[in-house]
Amino acid sequence: MTANSQLISVKLLQGIVKKGFRPFIKSKKKQGNSLPALDGDFVKRLFDIIFSLFVLFSLSPVYLGLATIIAISSPGPIFYVQQRIGKDFKPFRCIKFRTMVNNADEILETIIAKSPQMRQEYIESYKLKQDPRITGIGKFLRLTSMDEFPQFWNVLKGDMSVVGPRPLVPEELHKYGHRINTVLTIKPGITGLWQVSGRNNIPYPQRVLIDVYYATSRNWVLDLWIVIKTIGVIIFPRNNGAY
Repeated sequence: MTANSQLISVKLLQGIVKKGFRPFIKSKKKQGNSLPALDGDFVKRLFDIIFSLFVLFSLSPVYLGLATIIAISSPGPIFYVQQRIGKDFKPFRCIKFRTMVNNADEILETIIAKSPQMRQEYIESYKLKQDPRITGIGKFLRLTSMDEFPQFWNVLKGDMSVVGPRPLVPEELHKYGHRINTVLTIKPGITGLWQVSGRNNIPYPQRVLIDVYYATSRNWVLDLWIVIKTIGVIIFPRNNGAY
């Protein structure tokens, strides 16, 4: 699937959502009842916990296998922890499987110093399509998005949600302009509209609009659609824009 066809599917989804789908359970307060009302945020958090526990326990053999391969394929830690910005501008430590060599930051400085083209590419998207720092197992993990599986621990901790906008590094915030205030009203997600709509094949301004759209139009139908699409991207990762 190309980036263009994936973007079309997103536009169709936007039309469906705008025509009538609304949150499954809305927040209501009953008189004389001191208990907090059951609302969409509560249901979303409940789903996050149940789904994360299910994934962590059911796929624990896969985790152990991947961790072993990472450990023996290249020197360095199994996990890569990076500061990201969460809901209400709160920073948190985002966990991923390590997909690069141990001294990736030093190598990056050398790469962008020697290649103006790669420097410009990194400035525009904070990624390199042909990144020599990525390990052999790292290429597989990125292609299938399995490098992000440890983020289910972030979900259990309450830093992230299963579905949400992209978790941003501090250096990206200025690219969102005033829209960042809308995006950071909710928790970032392991997956989201960006991840199932072409990922890095999408120009950065379009990524911003996708995150804003989700932050203002999220509901259980949209979340379910994204989860189903994500499973398809993992199983059939070809041309999904991940690198």
